[in-house]
Amino acid sequence: MENDAQSQLPQNSNLDHSNEKINVNRTIKILEYKGLLWTCALREICLIALWLPLGALIFCYVTASIFQSDDIHETHCRVYNVVPSISAITGISPQRYVWRICIAYHLGPRLLIGSLYYNYHKERTSHITEEKVRNQAIKLGDACYWLNLLELFALTGVTYVSNRENYFVHEKIFIVFMVASLLHMLCRARVGSIGSEAVEPVRTNKLVWILFYLAIAATIGLIIFFLRHRLLCRPLAFTWFSICEYILATTNMAFHAIVVRDLPLHQIQVVCPDRQKVN
Repeated sequence: MENDAQSQLPQNSNLDHSNEKINVNRTIKILEYKGLLWTCALREICLIALWLPLGALIFCYVTASIFQSDDIHETHCRVYNVVPSISAITGISPQRYVWRICIAYHLGPRLLIGSLYYNYHKERTSHITEEKVRNQAIKLGDACYWLNLLELFALTGVTYVSNRENYFVHEKIFIVFMVASLLHMLCRARVGSIGSEAVEPVRTNKLVWILFYLAIAATIGLIIFFLRHRLLCRPLAFTWFSICEYILATTNMAFHAIVVRDLPLHQIQVVCPDRQKVN
């Protein structure tokens, strides 16, 4: 009996020691995260920001094609059309309200991502030793930030001013959106590769160049088929215009979604400030 009791003593002491370690670790964890009210991975926010317009676009296309086919296929020249444009499926009711709500919730994360990218490029270009190259990279980073804001404002305008309400204003805002998005892609691709002798290129830079060239090709096709439809009234010209428009929208969404690869481990946190008495 004595031997059994003696053999159990070390086991109990080991258990007490392990419990003490667990309590210490818990205390350290509580102290470490004291004041942290909320945290969320940047990846999750970016994916939500991507799925809002994409999901709304799919919903508008499917429901409009099923229930309002005649309205969305009506064109200026009244020629045969198969694929409706984005403006057509998001300009009718009730799809317009779903689209506008999703874009409204999409704008907040996009503004946040634009600011994060601005600081990301600023930190990256600060390591470039050559002054001329560093200044050029800083200017490109600033251009990316302001072009992103212009693109967002144009997206807001083209969303809330539909082609059925005011076609002239809608068309002009859409042109601003296309130009701003293409210039944004170009500046982003340039700033990601500049100064590669001193700093490592941005990991998604090749993908950005591919998306940029694809967007350029879609834009050229969009202009050509729009003129063929508007001036010559060729059948299916508006269908090909709409296909190019969908390709352009998809490349734009993919361009803004690659932040999950550039900043995969970043988090957004809300921290409670220190409660100190102010004299």
